[in-house]
Amino acid sequence: MSRIVLVASNIATFALTALVTTMFWVGAYGSKQSGTERAHKQAAFVATSTPPVPDRGGRLWLGPTGVAIPVLGVEPDDLLDTYTQARGSGRAHDAIDIMAPAGTPVVAAAPGTVEKLYFSQGGGGITAYVRSRDGRWTYYYAHLQDYAPGLTEGRLLKRGDRIGDVGSTGNASPDGPHLHFAIHRMDAGQKWYQGTAINPYPLLAGNEAPR
Repeated sequence: MSRIVLVASNIATFALTALVTTMFWVGAYGSKQSGTERAHKQAAFVATSTPPVPDRGGRLWLGPTGVAIPVLGVEPDDLLDTYTQARGSGRAHDAIDIMAPAGTPVVAAAPGTVEKLYFSQGGGGITAYVRSRDGRWTYYYAHLQDYAPGLTEGRLLKRGDRIGDVGSTGNASPDGPHLHFAIHRMDAGQKWYQGTAINPYPLLAGNEAPR
């Protein structure tokens, strides 16, 4: 009789052990599978919410005066001097257009403080004004596709810090996304929208320095 009880006890112990083991592996597999599913969903979200940035080498090129070309991957030989080109209403361009695929990172050409971020109804679209630390220069970036995450007015930027991405907002053609880049010499007390325009082209591709 005691032998029968012992056998029954062993069978019950084995069955309980098997059940516990099975529940462990089912739980572990289920957790792993749900984690995998979450990873796939996160990857899908990133892929659909972040536009791909064309690979143009990602290099930051410096002009002869130390001012950086403000579009990553654009080289001095890629630039065209469009400063004096005529625009609507008989006005001059007073800037250069730096052509690049939409989504290419736009970066600070020089150190400074973000002075103004706004959507220009006058044609510039999504724009940013950055004033140099000594207050003498303002760098204007227009037709942006968007701003870099965390970019705010008053933020200090180093040369090469991301401002946004090349786009075609405002009056720029979607067929020709580009950065409208201008530099203004500022007098004491002048506002972000004032100043005297100078040609950025020689500073990025030539050999002249601002005076």
